[in-house]
This record gives sequence, structure tokens and C-alpha cells, in this order.
Amino acid sequence: MKSGAALKAWLRKELYARRKAAHSNAATKDPLANERLLALIGAPGDKVVAGYRPIRSEIDPTPAMIALCEAGVRVAVPVIEAKDSPLLFHEWSPGCEMVEGAFGAEVPANAIKLLPEILITPLVGWDRQGWRLGYGGGFYDRSLEQLRIHRPVRAIGFAYVEQEIGETPRESTDQRLDAIVTDKEVVDID
Repeated sequence: MKSGAALKAWLRKELYARRKAAHSNAATKDPLANERLLALIGAPGDKVVAGYRPIRSEIDPTPAMIALCEAGVRVAVPVIEAKDSPLLFHEWSPGCEMVEGAFGAEVPANAIKLLPEILITPLVGWDRQGWRLGYGGGFYDRSLEQLRIHRPVRAIGFAYVEQEIGETPRESTDQRLDAIVTDKEVVDID
């Protein structure tokens, strides 16, 4: 039997392959994924929404982020400041100047910090109980824990359906998602 760390490493390898295949398969590129994401977010009012700039084969939330900006919502993207630290969130808008951040993710050149109340989170794997398997750095878990101390924060995983697993191995520091939106469905955990 694999240890927790070994199991997570094995799962990540398997799920990266699944995600890459799903990403490259034109049939899985359902344009409704971003529409499902927007419908789940609803009218956020004056809440800040954090998306992300996709890397590698992550499903792309940019169309939803653009639509939110066009509706007058303030949108942010995550910025890694340091290892073992929570993420910072900097304001993003379509066409803003971007620079390369950690792990090759684009981040806004102009660092206007925002505190999101809705997070769209990338992931490697997910289960129907709302647990996500991330990249292993713990950035989203630390960030959600810190943000949730001050106010309710809704975390929405965004992924391909092929990234689903039966049960995500987890640790006491893991933060649960409130919903998962895939290229095929919405799984509302609340």
C-alpha cells in the first residue's frame, strides 16, 4: 500500500495524463463550461472573483473572467509571493499588461491587491465530496484557510470531467471546495 505522499504523487502523474488527453481532445472543449461557471457564480454583486491564468493543460476560465469584467465585477488572479505562503490576488482585466510569474503563470504587471470572496480554482483531481488534489504546494489551501477566517469564501473547482477520482487523499490542512464545474456538469457540494 502506498503512503499518503506516494499515493498523491502517483495520482498526480495519472491525472496529469488524463487532463492532458482531455485538453487535447476537441470533443471535450465544451464552450458551455464557462457558461456553467458563470451561471454558478450568478450575480456576485460587489464581491471580488478570483480566476486564474491557465498553465499547461488546465481548463481555461478566461471567457468567464472576461464576461465578469464586462459586467463590472472586479476580477483577480493568484500570485505566488513565496513558498509556504498564501497566495496574493492581483486585479486582472482583459488586455492588462501581464508578466510571467511563478510556474509560468501570467500575473498582472500592475500589482493591485484584492481580497476575493469567490475563487475559481485550478486542480489536478477532484471528487464529488468537494476535495481537490492540487499541485502539492498547498497555496490554495493556505489561501482559503486565511480568507475564510475573515468572511465566507466560495471555492469553485474548474476542471475536466476526466479529472474526477473516487476519493481524494487529504490532509488536515486541505480546504474543501463548495462546487466543481467541469466541461460536462456542475457538482454543487453545498
